[in-house]
Amino acid sequence: MVSWIISRLVVLVFGTLYPAYSSYKAVKSKDVKEYVKWMMYWIIFALFMTVEAFTDMFLCWLPFYYELKIAFLVWLLSPYTKGSSVLYRKFVHPTLSSKEKDIDDYICQAKDKSYDTLLHFGRKGLNVAATAAVMAASKGQGVLSDRLRSFSMQDLSSYQSDPVTSSPGSAQSGAAQHRTRPIMRSKSESYKGNPG
Repeated sequence: MVSWIISRLVVLVFGTLYPAYSSYKAVKSKDVKEYVKWMMYWIIFALFMTVEAFTDMFLCWLPFYYELKIAFLVWLLSPYTKGSSVLYRKFVHPTLSSKEKDIDDYICQAKDKSYDTLLHFGRKGLNVAATAAVMAASKGQGVLSDRLRSFSMQDLSSYQSDPVTSSPGSAQSGAAQHRTRPIMRSKSESYKGNPG
């Protein structure tokens, strides 16, 4: 566990942060030699990180595995060994040069397929959302209209005017009279409580 933590810190600091700062310096100085050096490093480092994702799962039980990773990273970065330059020139560049057209074609096909897939699922998603909205509106239309009707001014005015228009001897229920009193009481209480 300790070796894993140290390995992670070394990769973070010396494999990522230091080269990133050195790349920044190369860009700032506009030195083409430094550009090329750090571009080769980043290509090798990307491959290293890809391979590391799989080797960490299967080879972490090997003795000195993490120490070997650290030594490899130091070899890549060292200006004396120029490890990233050696790997790039001997293996990566020739391999990529011979397969470049195939890789470019594959990338174009992947872009086209992903765009078509995105459009296909986007259309399906919009259709599902529209159908759900229509279904919800049709099912909830009665509930929605009842709610809106209950808040209309006509309903409120007729509700408050019921006790006034009816005569005291009419057959209005006591419950309806009782309902109107709290409304009137709350209005008068609000006026009393509000001095302004």
